[in-house]
Amino acid sequence: MDPLTLVAALAAGAAIGLVLGLVGGGGSILAVPLLVYLVGVSSPHAAIGTAAVAVALNAAASLAGHARAGNVKWPCALVFAGAGIAGALIGAEAGKAMDGSKLLALFGVLMIAVGTMMLRRRRGDEDPAVRLTRASAGHLLPRLVPAGLGVGLLAGFFGIGGGFLIVPALLAATHMPIGVAIGTSLVVVTALGASTAASYALSGYVDWTLVGLMTLGGVAGAIPGQWASRRLGSKKRLLNAGFAALVIATGIYILAQGAAHLW
Repeated sequence: MDPLTLVAALAAGAAIGLVLGLVGGGGSILAVPLLVYLVGVSSPHAAIGTAAVAVALNAAASLAGHARAGNVKWPCALVFAGAGIAGALIGAEAGKAMDGSKLLALFGVLMIAVGTMMLRRRRGDEDPAVRLTRASAGHLLPRLVPAGLGVGLLAGFFGIGGGFLIVPALLAATHMPIGVAIGTSLVVVTALGASTAASYALSGYVDWTLVGLMTLGGVAGAIPGQWASRRLGSKKRLLNAGFAALVIATGIYILAQGAAHLW
């Protein structure tokens, strides 16, 4: 690997880690564009497969802290993840079968939609005591299973963690507090990322050297990101809006580059 690519891979990982530390999520959606446009990965499929591994590793690392803090509703997480894994495996097969240029253009469309969702304020009553039990299964399972399957399809198809979709889905299905929804979502992100990564790896679409470099960069970027997040805690809404604008702008750029491939 040439030195320029090595530095670019470390920088891409650091950028993702910085975003994760600064705004608490969403960094995974930048992984594919960074791999394609900064690192220079020529195959969109290879970029998606490599990104999926990095997403799973980052989510697993973050999950440990949330689990220790008691911010994970495990029964809800496991049901959502189970349905999501099935969706992710189907989505990954569909993504691999699609032309790479068209897939990348569709990724741009997804980024625009996701950025727009991020700008919306979350509303709704919270239920800190919500639990998936025999008594509550009748109304929680019909919400969790379809949501998990749908998010899994998108996560597998595009090689993303899907946390920005999982958190709103968990809130809508269970009304758990936002902090618990974030912790619970990391179980699902880890499972979906690992499932997608396994599917792409079996097809030879994972660059393990890049995975290692991006993971190292991510650790380095997360430290200043977390420090800045603490210092800028009062401006969290502004940070989230700025990140959403970045996601939308990146999506527009990707779509402009590949719009001709959609038809």
